[in-house]
Parts: sequence; C-alpha cells; structure tokens
Amino acid sequence: MYEYFSGRLTEKNPTYVIIDNQGIGYLINISLNTFEKIKDQESVKLYVHFVVREDAQILYGFADETERFLFRALISVSGVGANTARLVLSSLTTDEAYNAITTGDAFVLQSVKGIGAKTAQRIVVDLKDKLTKQEIFTDKVGVSHNTMKNEALSGLLILGFNKTTASKVLDKVLKQSAFDSVEALIKEALKNL
Repeated sequence: MYEYFSGRLTEKNPTYVIIDNQGIGYLINISLNTFEKIKDQESVKLYVHFVVREDAQILYGFADETERFLFRALISVSGVGANTARLVLSSLTTDEAYNAITTGDAFVLQSVKGIGAKTAQRIVVDLKDKLTKQEIFTDKVGVSHNTMKNEALSGLLILGFNKTTASKVLDKVLKQSAFDSVEALIKEALKNL
C-alpha cells in the first residue's frame, strides 16, 4: 500500500522516528541500522512496510530497499514476526544477515536475542535458496576477506568482546582499508572497540 515516506524528522530515536509529511506526523518503527544511516539528517526518505493486525496498524521503515527486502523475507518465515525481524536487522547488518543465511550459518542468527536454534535453522532452510537467487546484494564480501574476518572475530571473542559489537567494528575497519594479516586486522579493530 505504501512504498515510502519522505519528510522532515520531528523526532528520532533508535527504535522509531516521526516524519512530518504535509502536516501529518507518521510514527515509523526502525532498526538500529536505519537509525545509524539517518541520525544526522533532518529530512529523510524511508521505504516502508505496512503491517495490519487485528489490534494495530504499524509502519516499519528502512533506509534502503535492500534492508526492506530482507525484512520481508524474514517475516515470510513461520514463527518470525515483524518485531523479531527488526531485532535481527538491528543486531546484524543486512550484509551479515544475508551472508549468515546464504552460507547456512545459523549460529550467527542465534546470536540475536530471541532467536533460538530451531528458528535460526528454519530461517536458513526457508530463505537460503530464495536469497541466493536474488542479485540485489552487490556488496557481497569475497571468500578470503570473509575468512580473515571470521578468524579476527574468533580472536576478539576469545579476548572477551561481544560478538555483535566486534563484528560491526570489523566490518567498519575492513571497509576503510585492506589488511594482509589477521593480526593487523585485530590490532586495528582493538583501536575501535
């Protein structure tokens, strides 16, 4: 029904925003990833998904169409509701969630609060083929790059860092520059943790 809303942000916090569009304020639930992308903006365009339930009508907003596509894929899985899908997209980046599903890594999905082993496995089984066929994720990480990240992540976990936080820092560091060794990657990540 609704494709997107654009307008001036009158209120924003990590879980929702209020967009003023022609004098009407729309409360739109967002993920942490979307919040990070829009937090410095005064006017935004959010792609939305409209949920109608017996007791409520709820808008979920996303900074880009890729995140919305992944949200819609997640809620198509039996046992995964809109709030759980939003939690997945708040805990993992769209690339991390996509990679976890397409590589069959249910343990990454289990790191999200509220996702148990059975639900994580169901997500992988239901969505692996569907997402692999989609060509929208052009920012896929190479295999050697991904291996280095996984080894660095293991090292940071052994040092006692939170998996989600460490993974996000590693992604940020890897986007900034290339590394020739896992040790160099860990050292740079430690500067940002």
